[in-house]
Amino acid sequence: MRLFLGPRIERLIDLAIEEDEVGFDVTSAAFFGERRRRARLVARQDLVMAGGPVAEAVFSRIDAGVRWASEADEGANIESGDVIARVEGPACSLLRAERVALNFLQRLCGVATFTRAHVDALGETTTRVADTRKTLPGWRALDKYAVRCGGAANHRFNLAGGVMIKENHIAAAGSIAEAIGAVKKTAPHTLRIEVEVERLDQVGEAVEYGADVIMLDNMDDATMKRAVDEIRGHRRGDEVVIEGSGNMDRARLENIADVGLDVVSVGALTHSAPAADISMLLDEG
Repeated sequence: MRLFLGPRIERLIDLAIEEDEVGFDVTSAAFFGERRRRARLVARQDLVMAGGPVAEAVFSRIDAGVRWASEADEGANIESGDVIARVEGPACSLLRAERVALNFLQRLCGVATFTRAHVDALGETTTRVADTRKTLPGWRALDKYAVRCGGAANHRFNLAGGVMIKENHIAAAGSIAEAIGAVKKTAPHTLRIEVEVERLDQVGEAVEYGADVIMLDNMDDATMKRAVDEIRGHRRGDEVVIEGSGNMDRARLENIADVGLDVVSVGALTHSAPAADISMLLDEG
């Protein structure tokens, strides 16, 4: 899996470096001067690797003379105690980059690890886990990349990435049928139309009037199963992608693996993932 470090990610790296005032590390300067050292980045817990290219870019941005050697592939399962990367360069440069690089790594590995746990909870099923737009502001590209490293799929990246008709849109239009009709008049034909439904009586209208994706939002398991059966029983049923959303956690994923959903979207993947525990240790000598 490859990560493209585009302008937004580069700006985020620059902001983090600026925020940490890395040019004013008087502590490290007092101990190391211009001496070169080697260091290793070590996992302190079992985790899923994500964000190595970002950490490498941090070291390079602070000192182009720092050499980075990755020892873990993105998306790989890492055991506690494993070395995930080694760096070599001026000791002061390594220590100036340490916290910023680890902040990126701990966040991204944390999201990937948390995501993998949710994917595993579904077991052997065709239902996919997907993220949402509930990402850390400014970090969306990275958060969603980490989700993919964890084995899940991405929902739309932004408001331009697809049509999603939610309760406020339905209320403004007066009905699901009117809302879908209004969107079809203005939206590009290349965008699929997703409709969020919260009640069983909305399901038939959504599928009948042309929804490409139907999100079953905040339904209990039994109601969700009835909704899936109704959609699949419609003449368009096999064309519709069915998504479950709302109050989805690992325990619930185990219970709904056989409901027949195509996708389960889980906001917690990015808004509630704990940071992974990773350290940088200078080698002796």
